[in-house]
Amino acid sequence: MHSLSARRFAQILIVIAAVAFIGRGVYILAVTNEQVPEFDEVYYSTYAAALADGDGFDVPMGFGVAEVGEGEHPPLTAILLAPAALLTDNNELAMRFTVALAGVGVVVLVGLIARHVAGPRAGLLGAGVAAVYPYLWMNDGLLYAETFATLATAAVVLCTYILIRRPTWKWAVGVGVACALAMLIRGELMLLVPLLALPAIMTIAAVTIARRIQLAAVVVLIAALLIAPWQIHLWSRYEKKVFLSYGDAGVLAGANCDATYSGLFIGFWVGFCGRSERKFADPSIEADHKRRVARQYMRDNLERLPLVVPARVARMWGAYRPFQMAKFSEGEGRPRWISLVGWATAWVLVGFAIAGVVILRRRMVALILLLAPVVIVTIVAAAFYGLVRFRAPAEVSIVVLAAVALDALWAKRFSGA
Repeated sequence: MHSLSARRFAQILIVIAAVAFIGRGVYILAVTNEQVPEFDEVYYSTYAAALADGDGFDVPMGFGVAEVGEGEHPPLTAILLAPAALLTDNNELAMRFTVALAGVGVVVLVGLIARHVAGPRAGLLGAGVAAVYPYLWMNDGLLYAETFATLATAAVVLCTYILIRRPTWKWAVGVGVACALAMLIRGELMLLVPLLALPAIMTIAAVTIARRIQLAAVVVLIAALLIAPWQIHLWSRYEKKVFLSYGDAGVLAGANCDATYSGLFIGFWVGFCGRSERKFADPSIEADHKRRVARQYMRDNLERLPLVVPARVARMWGAYRPFQMAKFSEGEGRPRWISLVGWATAWVLVGFAIAGVVILRRRMVALILLLAPVVIVTIVAAAFYGLVRFRAPAEVSIVVLAAVALDALWAKRFSGA
């Protein structure tokens, strides 16, 4: 199977992708389509409908998205949902299937990444695991940004691996495009540039330092050019400077208050903490106010942070109050039993992923590309709060690394086959 032809690999990968889509379709029809959109689902579906109706991001304040404006989240999730809204008269089922298609894209890219680092058998094993892994597919029937963010992260990882092997302008542009798309889905994925793409480029031994710097500059320039239209729009729209979105303000306010610094919700987020008694006509001004309140609370309670930050990280990685986290996920549209099965499966895969790290290190394969997403989601949890879906971009790395270990186990078990 290690000598599997490219054509045969592609055929099997297509079959796995088809099975993944069917499974996600059943999940949508049986579970998520019966649920009333909540939280960010309302935001994304509302703006997708506005785009489909030709209104752009001009949605009246308070119309289905509480009292937030178009800068609450980066724009690409709504843009990707807009074609389904246009073709089906804002049908949420069609939007959910759009997310499912993106989830199938994750399955395919995971297979390609694993193939790139460990061969075709590892690629098919990785795709197979990604197709059935609950922590991936349970997001694929919901109108959240996580599936698109995971797809974009996988694209960054794959393009960067190819760039390391083929250090050309074309692939540097590809990495820059992928990074920009990731940033336009979730703002914190801007960290993919300094923590993944640029360090990886600097490890390319086949070219001179000057060439590496040029490739890195291309990545940064392309990413900056692609996010510029949205960024210019935000700067012209709001009084306070906003980078990609101002949604971080409400997150910071809700994660830094008495309710989240001790007790049952330590390390989590509580909505009423982020509410302001003052009314602001400009959301960017309100966001600035919330950030200042959150920073002041952190300064006044520095002695609690050594307990709060680990609790945040442990919540996201399933090491603290997993049953409570499953209950919270239920509120976002994921059945509790699926979250718990995902939690148990994740720990198994993490064990294999650790073995995969050891194997790739022995083979001298660049690990920074697979470790960076894990570091990024951990930083995000530590800085904001712990939520299981925030780890979604790192699931790509976990599944790929687990596939490497499974492939090595397969080779050892059936070495004579």
